[in-house]
Amino acid sequence: MLTKRIIPCLDVDKGRVVKGINFINLREVGDPADLAMNYSSKGADELAFLDITASVQQRQIMLDVVKKVAKKVFIPFTVGGGIRSPEDIRNILLAGADKVSLNTAAVKNPKLISQAANKFGSQCIILAIDTRKTSTGWEVFTCGGRIPTGIDAVSWAKRGESLGAGEILLTSMDADGTKKGFDIELTKRISVSLNIPVIASGGAGTPRHFAEVFVKGKADAALAASLFHYKKLTIYAVKNYLKKNNILVRE
Repeated sequence: MLTKRIIPCLDVDKGRVVKGINFINLREVGDPADLAMNYSSKGADELAFLDITASVQQRQIMLDVVKKVAKKVFIPFTVGGGIRSPEDIRNILLAGADKVSLNTAAVKNPKLISQAANKFGSQCIILAIDTRKTSTGWEVFTCGGRIPTGIDAVSWAKRGESLGAGEILLTSMDADGTKKGFDIELTKRISVSLNIPVIASGGAGTPRHFAEVFVKGKADAALAASLFHYKKLTIYAVKNYLKKNNILVRE
């Protein structure tokens, strides 16, 4: 059994880390490089950096900020936001990222997933899926959760895997920032449908929530933001709880 990963997330707007609830009412948290260095030294298995307004503002990701963060971390580092082409991916990897996260551009041009996987390897291509529950399932949203697409999230995850994505970053917009727990039903539905790892995101509030998403939701990794930013929990506290409940985690 592979160890489960704990991944802090830096949602970045205008070069600063922010956090909201259900993707709205954003509040500034701090400097991305300082937060990244702190998480890197305090038990994080990986780090995610998402420029949450790059796509909706139709601009490039802030490479200078990515470079500053990359210099401070010694763990795998994923970057997403505003990526539109293989050249964008190349620039982000050269800036120090280990993986890239594709969302809006992949929905608009699914071939980008296969182009990126063929050029850089599936292991560094993550398909990010932001989704809300509907009466019939879960719908994919783009542009930082602003635009509904009519695409079913489970079908899109399967297609992403077939096109070469190496992982899925699955965010429940309904649970985001609520601290009431991950969407277990959604996470399990997608995890059991795929052969690639699924990173659960949205709703972490207690160590038990992490255990639930790993055991019941079948996730391979869990991502959290405000929980760690506001020091409600430490990564070590989460890992200790998981170990006590016989869930394998990295030291």
